[in-house]
Parts: sequence; structure tokens; C-alpha cells
Amino acid sequence: MVEGVFARVFRSGLRPIEIGRKLVREMDANRSVDVRGRTIVPNSFTVRVSEEDFDRFAEIGDTLVRELCDAAREHGRDEGYSFLGPVTVELMVDDHVRTGEFRIDARMREGPGGVGAGSLLLPNNERYILGDRVVTIGRLPDCDITITDANVSRHHAEIRPRGDGFVLVDLGSTNGTRVNGVRVTERELFDGDEIAFGNTRLVFQAS
Repeated sequence: MVEGVFARVFRSGLRPIEIGRKLVREMDANRSVDVRGRTIVPNSFTVRVSEEDFDRFAEIGDTLVRELCDAAREHGRDEGYSFLGPVTVELMVDDHVRTGEFRIDARMREGPGGVGAGSLLLPNNERYILGDRVVTIGRLPDCDITITDANVSRHHAEIRPRGDGFVLVDLGSTNGTRVNGVRVTERELFDGDEIAFGNTRLVFQAS
């Protein structure tokens, strides 16, 4: 997940692929079981690097963080892990870390208001992170997620936080909302659910 262009750009010194491998090892080493029997793992990572390495990563910092988050999510799905909150990665300068070395602090952290992990994978492959507020979906620009599809109502649906998960609610749309091909008015979302608004499809991921 994290090699790609980074391996070609950084042919010597600290490479992102090393950080990615260490990050997933931290997930494995710090896994635990919650009261519901789920295997939970860290979802909040602070990567501590030298100032020199931090400066080298500066121009691709946002992309690096996104790729590391995706690597954590993919590893979590492959292993059947659960997260207590959204996956986050932060790069930080640490004066005690030498050039070419790094440290990772891995923690389990709930989302704001105790909300669990959840995100929507959009048709353009961008990711919309869900949190402790209601997200509106529809055709109008004032929606949190605007869908330019004539089959989508102006205010089509909402995704609401509930407990440690999320619930999809149709707002009386003309053409309805479907989850995994079945029309719904209200439904709790589970990892991998495909949500259809008109001809547009989004994927819910519990990470």
C-alpha cells in the first residue's frame, strides 16, 4: 500500500514502506479483545522522525499520511480487526530520533463523542470520514456530500452516529436508497455495505 511512488522517490535513507510495515506490526502487537468479543487494535498513530527526514517528507506529507491510513485500514480488514475510532496518522519531529530512524506511538482512541470508526468511499476513490455529527447526502450544494445525479433528491438521506456505529436514514427521497441492492428507510451500516443513491454508489467501511 505504501511503496508505489515513494519507493522510487526515496532510494536511500528512511522510506515510507518501512514506516508502513512497522505500523501494521504495531497493530498486531497491541491487539486486544473488547467486551463484545471483537479484536480491537490501535487506530491512532504518531510517527516520530528526525527534522531532516520530516523536511524530506514535507512535499508529500498529505499523501504519505493518507497511504499509511489506508494501509492500516486494509490490514485491519484482512485480519478481521475492529477500530474504536477513525484511523489517524500524524508525522512529528522528535529531536531524540536520528536521521534514517523513526518511532511509532500506537494508541486506541475513540472518535469524538465516543463514536466508532466509519468512512465512506466515494465514487472518485476519495474517502469521507464520518464523525459525531449527522452527514447529509443529496443533490444540493449545501449537503455535506453533494451528488450530481438527476436521480438523487435534493436532500436524499442522512448518516447519523448511533452508539459506536452509524445509521443510514432515507429522507423520503423520490427514488429511494438501497443498501446491497435492498431498498431501505433506515438501516445500521456494516463494514463493506454498498449504498446506492440513484445511479451513484458509495461503500461504507468501519474504519
